[in-house]
Amino acid sequence: MEDLLHDYHIAQAMAIDNGRGEGDGSYEQTLYFAAVLEKHGVTKAKFDSSLTYYYKRADRFSEMYQRVAKRLGEEAMELGASEGEVSRYTKYNATGDTADVWTGRLSVMLVPYAPYNRMDFVQKADTSFRKGDAFMFVVNTDFLYQNGARNGHACVAVKYDNDTIVSRHISLTASGQSELRIPELRDRTATEIRGYIYLAPEKEVTTTLKLMAIKDIQLVKFRKQKTDAPIAGDSARINRILPVETSKSKAL
Repeated sequence: MEDLLHDYHIAQAMAIDNGRGEGDGSYEQTLYFAAVLEKHGVTKAKFDSSLTYYYKRADRFSEMYQRVAKRLGEEAMELGASEGEVSRYTKYNATGDTADVWTGRLSVMLVPYAPYNRMDFVQKADTSFRKGDAFMFVVNTDFLYQNGARNGHACVAVKYDNDTIVSRHISLTASGQSELRIPELRDRTATEIRGYIYLAPEKEVTTTLKLMAIKDIQLVKFRKQKTDAPIAGDSARINRILPVETSKSKAL
């Protein structure tokens, strides 16, 4: 099943790519899926019964898919794929002005059946958090759907030292990278960050493959650099920054 899912993932990506400009690629996906089943000598009925088995044991399915995701990532890197723009944040120390401070799971597999359709997280602030920090929650999503609407969601809420809470929400409906940004709250320090990733449940349990894989989860902390430092020299001592008047000039 692990090898079959690996090949299925590749086949679906190829089908979508080859189907661009000619609909959504659903026709190609059907043909490629049939080719994967033929390669592994598995009938559609056998595949469906296997999905039913794993849907009832989603913890095992999740572990298996983590191995599939790791394998696909390693193969992509061997072929020269980019790690992605957001990976540049991993080179920063967690105490720096820009850093990935995520401490939770890096990947998760969700299926549209409770309780395996939601991942909740809570992250307490550490000593690197400062006043005016902004945040960006980043996920890379892979949908493995034979049919049906993709209906995922992500929500992040930041609690500050005066009990103010700022939250943001995004919908996850397509494979690819998604970013959720929380702007800075001036003169306030974040004390806790919590949220969830959620896949809307199906009304009825079916054997159709419906899976949302989230990988490379990051929580990037940004801090603005100070640009109002005084210029060196006795003649340039600045006590405060005056607003610039654009409507008319004014002699000092």
